[in-house]
Amino acid sequence: MNPTAPIISKVWSFCTTLRDDGVSYGDYLEQLTYLIFLKMADEYAGPPYNRDVGIPPEYRWPTLRAKRGAELEVHYVELLRKLGTRRGMLGQIFTKAQNKIQDPAKLYRLIDMVNSTRWATMGADVKGDIYEGLLERNAEDTKSGAGQYFTPRPLIRAMVECVRPEPLKTIADPACGTGGFFLAAYDFINNQANYKLDKAQKAFLKNQTFHGNEIVASARRLCLMNMFLHNIGEIDGESPISPNDALVAPPPRSFDYVLANPPFGKKSSMSFTNEEGEQETDELTYNRQDFWATTSNKQLNFVQHIRTMLKITGRAAVVVPDNVLFEGGAGETIRRKLLENTDLHTILRLPTGIFYAHGVKANVLFFDNREASPHPWTKEVWYYDYRTNIHHTLKKKPLGYGDLVEFVQCYHPANRHQRTPTWDAANNPEGRWRSYSYQELIARDKTSLDLFWLKDKSLTDLDNLPEPDELAEEIIENLEAGLNSFRQVLAGLKTP
Repeated sequence: MNPTAPIISKVWSFCTTLRDDGVSYGDYLEQLTYLIFLKMADEYAGPPYNRDVGIPPEYRWPTLRAKRGAELEVHYVELLRKLGTRRGMLGQIFTKAQNKIQDPAKLYRLIDMVNSTRWATMGADVKGDIYEGLLERNAEDTKSGAGQYFTPRPLIRAMVECVRPEPLKTIADPACGTGGFFLAAYDFINNQANYKLDKAQKAFLKNQTFHGNEIVASARRLCLMNMFLHNIGEIDGESPISPNDALVAPPPRSFDYVLANPPFGKKSSMSFTNEEGEQETDELTYNRQDFWATTSNKQLNFVQHIRTMLKITGRAAVVVPDNVLFEGGAGETIRRKLLENTDLHTILRLPTGIFYAHGVKANVLFFDNREASPHPWTKEVWYYDYRTNIHHTLKKKPLGYGDLVEFVQCYHPANRHQRTPTWDAANNPEGRWRSYSYQELIARDKTSLDLFWLKDKSLTDLDNLPEPDELAEEIIENLEAGLNSFRQVLAGLKTP
């Protein structure tokens, strides 16, 4: 039997107990984060580590163990508030921290459960699995909205397998959510089948490889803890995740890889109170000299920003919604510049029903940065259509890594210049993998990259329709996507 199975079942069963009290997965996850951090800090303070994490004596782990009832609750609230003002990783973990467990007896039981385990010596894979499991369940709880910070792990893994990050190189994510891309890249580089790391490479991977931004305090906290439990960063080190809005200013440094799934809200806006004391929303346009076009479309801004984050030899894989591929105006300018200034070599078209945020039609753009040149760098763009005639639902038929294996093989990560199409007009008209030349794309209306060539079978083959519940989910997804589009149109009409 797995020796860590009891702790996993304990963590889950306690979560169920608290849910009966109305404590959500997200709230439970946050409280668990605070307590595991404090317990590990206590373990690191003793031998053989003897490290000072910066927690004042009056707020260390034994002080929580020594109190009960109302006294415990008061002490815990004060501890959370005080630790949120500290520097480094400690302050970021406890920023805006609040106690969500109103019953002091249950809080004490949770402290007792965390206390019964030696976290520092537990394998990173086990700690990580416990935490990732909680994050996924939290994302599934659609009412909480946590799904927007959680990218399906099979998709992340496929993106990392294509990019194949190397040791001693930097990896960034300007909207890192709970850190899924960092963990998948860490696992890939740390996998002995891919690389045999020496001591210097291991130290670089732990402390210097990953750099992120996340403006939402709760998501940033979960990301830091997720990374830390997976052995990335130091308990007494600086936070690798900045709380700043990545889009506000040019990046302070450039990176070898950017892997990202930026947030899907279309407009950037901020609320303020006008002279009459009423709330108004002002559209936020980032005035960046290093951008190709000024727009309030958040995704288009992220695409531009990610390009500025890359070293001349840098490579990016980024999830974007369909509007990035076809929107006119600034969208057309940005697509043309992307084709000219980078090698935009691959687009993966994704199906609906795979994201926790409903009604999202998305794609993955893979592009490599290049130095300035009078000639366009993109010669051809390879498309993999994993949308037409594909039906996924979150509950009954979720996306698995196996679903994307053919795409990874077609991508040919070992040498992407040796690709062969699976589509052939005469012999295989149902092939999902084909390329379009730069000339073909640039000649399209608005330089639209929104391309499909497969026939939708549900329009012609009534015997092969998906199951009714799958069809119903797909109809809901499409209605949600339509509603999102209408909301964006309305937001555009409201702005002066």
